[in-house]
Amino acid sequence: MCRNITTLRGLEPHATHEEIEAAARQYVRKISGVQKTSEATEEAFERAVAIITEASHDLLHALPPRKVPPKYDPPIRRIKAKKEAEAEATAAAS
Repeated sequence: MCRNITTLRGLEPHATHEEIEAAARQYVRKISGVQKTSEATEEAFERAVAIITEASHDLLHALPPRKVPPKYDPPIRRIKAKKEAEAEATAAAS
């Protein structure tokens, strides 16, 4: 159902609050069909994100460590790594 949500369990370093909240936000978008909140949907949407973020934190802390790390980094890490690589390339070219 939510192919865009990346596995967070087993990441090194561990998943951050920002990564867990981003996954929760994507999940709520998917199941609610709300891509952009309005005045009518914002309160319920944000409440759901907060609940799912907290439940996800609890789940990740309760599970045993993975034997094999996930195949892919979450989008936040991929974007950050791309920006760092571009900055290094720019610095090296100077």
